[in-house]
Amino acid sequence: MSDLLETHDLTAALKKCPEWEHEKNAITRTIEFEEFNDAIDFVNDLAEIAGEAQHYPEITIRHTKVLLKLTTYDVGGVTDVDIELAQRVDNLVD
Repeated sequence: MSDLLETHDLTAALKKCPEWEHEKNAITRTIEFEEFNDAIDFVNDLAEIAGEAQHYPEITIRHTKVLLKLTTYDVGGVTDVDIELAQRVDNLVD
């Protein structure tokens, strides 16, 4: 299990993931697609990555927007595991 990131470590880590925002005990990102099916395709690809990492985001789909929330519930906040998955998501989107 990963340790909870301290505020200064989280701030530094988020510089690697500038599209993500820190909100309470999680990091979030909203990604907008041109079509609903593009959003669904992205979520399907993300499911594979999350499965490999055995770390699963909260996913909300609103038409062409996908809201992702990452947190490590076991420790009650953001860990290196969340940052690593956020970077993998960024690579998938870009």
